[in-house]
Amino acid sequence: MKRQGVTAVIYLALVFLSGALVGGFGHRLYTQGTVSAGSKSGRSTDEYRKRYIGEMRSRLKLDEAQVAKLTEVLDSTRLQYKKFNEAHKAELGGIQNDQVAKVNALLSDSQRLEYEKMRAEREKNRK
Repeated sequence: MKRQGVTAVIYLALVFLSGALVGGFGHRLYTQGTVSAGSKSGRSTDEYRKRYIGEMRSRLKLDEAQVAKLTEVLDSTRLQYKKFNEAHKAELGGIQNDQVAKVNALLSDSQRLEYEKMRAEREKNRK
């Protein structure tokens, strides 16, 4: 009789512990933040750059001369990206305009009006 009582207590404790474990895991999933690729997540490119240089400095044990050269490399790369984006901005705009024209061609007049509203809202949100 006593053995059954001990077994029941053990099972009760296991059920309680498994519930606590599942509840803790569920709470962690519920409260975990989402990932955002945009810079609106609170991190600017300058903050990312500082963290990157800091990690390179600490993990690779860079000296000051290497950090200065790394900064030059990052500046050069940033300039190259900027030039590339500016050079291809017109081309990307043309592709976008082509898409808009094709979508407009398949819509009715009332749908076109709503589509223009949608595009205006998206443009406003993007800025």
